[in-house]
Amino acid sequence: MRQLDATTSQFTEQLDALLAWDLSVDSAIDTQVSDIIKRVRTHGDEELLALTRQFDRVDAAELSELEIGQDELASAWAALHSDAQQALQTAADRIRRFHERQREESWSYVDELGCELGQKIQPLDRVGVYVPGGRAAYPSSVLMTLIPAKVAGVKDVVVVSPTPGGERNAMVLAALHLAGADRVFAVGGAQAVAALAYGTQSVPRVDKIVGPGNAYVAAAKKQVFGQVGIDMIAGPSEVLVIADGTTEAEWAVLDLFSQAEHDASAQAILLSTDRAFLTQAKLRIEQMLPQMARAEIIDKSLQDRGALIYCKDQTQALEVANRIAAEHLELAVADPNAWVSGLRHAGAIFLGPHTGETFGDYMAGPSHVLPTFGTARFASPLGVYDFQKRSSIVGISREAAQALSGPTDLLATSEGLEAHALAARVRGNKPQQ
Repeated sequence: MRQLDATTSQFTEQLDALLAWDLSVDSAIDTQVSDIIKRVRTHGDEELLALTRQFDRVDAAELSELEIGQDELASAWAALHSDAQQALQTAADRIRRFHERQREESWSYVDELGCELGQKIQPLDRVGVYVPGGRAAYPSSVLMTLIPAKVAGVKDVVVVSPTPGGERNAMVLAALHLAGADRVFAVGGAQAVAALAYGTQSVPRVDKIVGPGNAYVAAAKKQVFGQVGIDMIAGPSEVLVIADGTTEAEWAVLDLFSQAEHDASAQAILLSTDRAFLTQAKLRIEQMLPQMARAEIIDKSLQDRGALIYCKDQTQALEVANRIAAEHLELAVADPNAWVSGLRHAGAIFLGPHTGETFGDYMAGPSHVLPTFGTARFASPLGVYDFQKRSSIVGISREAAQALSGPTDLLATSEGLEAHALAARVRGNKPQQ
């Protein structure tokens, strides 16, 4: 695991190299995904069935065989052990309470000219949610994506999730029941994204697609964007832990491991203003890593993309943190609130040593779907606002038409748009009685 010193002249170059990650999709994947989208868009259910047979080894004669009904979802919930039910219910309740505070309402006002101006805020009609179902299953992601949509008022949430070999994960099905999925299809990959974007004979077309997936899913979301909305093109998961030496080194190390165990491409960085703490953390990494079940993945992640960074003081630490713009940023410091005002870029900020990022993944409340690869500079966590849209309300009064027609006429004329100018002029000169 590399060690960097922010006080050295080489640091900026070293940090750029550490953060470098190519989000562009491999050209071969892009070409294959383009073909898949075309096939599904042209032939609908027929190609969706063929591709599911090819990639997921699930042979179905009709797409209705791949739709998971409400009875099966309810049965999965009922069959869960009470402890599992309670864990999912606790998470769902906390996620719902948090997101209810994000819901926006329509508003309007009347200005000094008597114009009625405002916004009509309303939910999207239909949303598609992609739930991964390959090497791992994530019931937490079901709750973190569906519940904000339901809080926003989306009436029709369509879920797609691959079931390789036909195996359906009981926890995922139970979470879908709890979160209120309206329709669920056991299909995945680029073909599922295409089905949501363009619709098939069985899968309804949606207005927006959200949720994480592999490189093929990411490429498909990118290609259908514009036909539908998408949440983001996500890169590997990231955590930046900032420590001042007052917390337990073991806690910080486990938080690094928590991200690194996701994938060998994940990024885990520990930044400290205390050199001794970094030395202690390095020792704990060496001691603890061999005991981890996913030690090989963690080790590759830390070796390839991890780092221990020394900063001389809080000011420098904040500068580096804002340059990184991490998906998850932990303030494992004595007074975390004293640091928050200096942070400009982070997907989620975790306050204090007890606030492990793992709580954000499951139980805290905010959605764990967060901007990655530095996009926290301009992007936000998934929220209710992603499932609401806004229409401007404009009502020009008779008096306002007379007052605004002159300047409107002038601007339209300056742009060479005669009809625009005339449309304003007639309303200013001859207001309708």
